[in-house]
Amino acid sequence: MAGLSHFDSDGKAYMVDVSDKPVTARTAIAEGAVTMTVETLALITEGRADKGDVLGIARIAGIMGAKKTAGLIPLCHPLPVTKVALDLTPDETLPGIRITATVKTGGQTGVEMEALTAVSIAALTVYDMVKAVQKDMEIGAIRLTFKDGGKSGRFENP
Repeated sequence: MAGLSHFDSDGKAYMVDVSDKPVTARTAIAEGAVTMTVETLALITEGRADKGDVLGIARIAGIMGAKKTAGLIPLCHPLPVTKVALDLTPDETLPGIRITATVKTGGQTGVEMEALTAVSIAALTVYDMVKAVQKDMEIGAIRLTFKDGGKSGRFENP
């Protein structure tokens, strides 16, 4: 299990001890997309979804998801999240919704999982809000695009 920080020498999972790590400014950005038909996208962008403001509700859900990451992913540390911003952009070329989450903290470990969780929860919320009109939407392309701070420094994923 060399190189995997959440496993001990016997291969057992454990929560990494970050108590000796310095508190530093940390940022992570993740992205993903929900693909759908042009008709479903129009329903969202024109504000005609029966459940209401799809993008507004998904944005709030993504923020909540980032804040609850430690409760969802067993070995994540609870972090003092200082910023969560979600951008949900309709894209006719998909067609669908592109989602970007930016998460910041001043802490002893990074916020990559919080950014990825924010995107995932926002995407699931988009799906939930319009599943009555299209059940075959696809959620995908969820990935970390940027992180900065901590021992490993900056990472950029083009």
